Amino acid sequence: MATSSAQEHAVSRGWKALSTLLVTAARHAKPLPLDGSFVNNPLHRGSTVVYPSMSAMRDAGQYTYDHVTLYGAMGSPNQHDLEQVMALIEGGMHSHVVSSGLSACTIPLLAYLSAGDHCLIIDSIYGPTRRFAETVMKRFGVEVSYYPADISTEQVRNYLKSNTKVIFTESPGSHTFEIQDIGALAELAHEYKAKLILDNTWGIGIFKPFDHGVDVSVQALTKYANGHSDLVLGAITVNNETDWKILRNTIIALGEVPGPDACWLTLRGLRTLSARLEQQSISGLKIAQWFAQQPQTERVLHPALPSCYGHDLWKRDFFGASSIFGVVFKNYVTPEQVVNMIENLSLFSIGASWGGYESLVLPTDSEIRRSFPNKILTGPACRFHIGLENSEDLIKDLEQAFSICFV
Repeated sequence: MATSSAQEHAVSRGWKALSTLLVTAARHAKPLPLDGSFVNNPLHRGSTVVYPSMSAMRDAGQYTYDHVTLYGAMGSPNQHDLEQVMALIEGGMHSHVVSSGLSACTIPLLAYLSAGDHCLIIDSIYGPTRRFAETVMKRFGVEVSYYPADISTEQVRNYLKSNTKVIFTESPGSHTFEIQDIGALAELAHEYKAKLILDNTWGIGIFKPFDHGVDVSVQALTKYANGHSDLVLGAITVNNETDWKILRNTIIALGEVPGPDACWLTLRGLRTLSARLEQQSISGLKIAQWFAQQPQTERVLHPALPSCYGHDLWKRDFFGASSIFGVVFKNYVTPEQVVNMIENLSLFSIGASWGGYESLVLPTDSEIRRSFPNKILTGPACRFHIGLENSEDLIKDLEQAFSICFV
């Protein structure tokens, strides 16, 4: 099956623009002629920071909001290096690395919401973020409600309240991949003097959140940033000093500390992000198009396809595409057939995460929780993440599984 060069360019153009930045950012200065250094920054493990004098230790207090090493619980050199790169990728002023992608989602909610406030969340939000909102935030007296992912921004206004302090969105939506008009949402949030928080994990490097008015952008560095499925980490990025101090104060108060080893590995993974994602995004589109041609497929949920909700917004706002997408099967396909198909795949592993070098598949029917009827999920659904395997090999694997299970 052929994929047009124009489509390949559309899904991969963002990664080429990132490549030089990713290779050069947060690297040590060139060594002196007689003093060489390794290519990668050293790994720093530690807790106690010692100072040459009492005055130096006292003076360190003024650097609480700087990316410098003051005490192990306030950040390591490896963390600060990674934060520098993440701020550049996201296009923000400051980034703070935290211990998981879920922490990146939940900490801003703790930072900006108090008892009596209202938080409006997109209905297609990442499931664990919903769980946190429904349990911890409600227990703390925060009012939580949701808006449908397939309505216009002006219709979102109907879900706002006088006490709305945060709109939390995700674009594309988790599992169903709806694209949002982030610029219009930001204008609406600011009209109500609320903060717009965006889970931008799918759009790392290909969507510039602060160009569209976002206040806080969160990333699961576990995914594409690390790229090797061997750690858990997150990042929160803001674009002004006021938001940075609110965020930093909350993180220090919570004792939230990412490990230096995870930071070091993620920084190493980021060096190859452009090359990995360029290939994965092209392969992902090829395989999404293959699914679209199968008689058992009702629809493919890939923002680069014209049939996907928000495709025009994706073309306008994104510099490329990710390699994770959804497939909805026709309603005559049974869940048992889908499970049988998955278990007959040899190159796709069954797993809940994504963003690594390996291809993954996951049935999403039981994973999806919604407050509003979902018009997209008319039959059994799966989520596919496309890795670095040869795309033709992956298609052959899918063909043989389909021939066994869909007869």
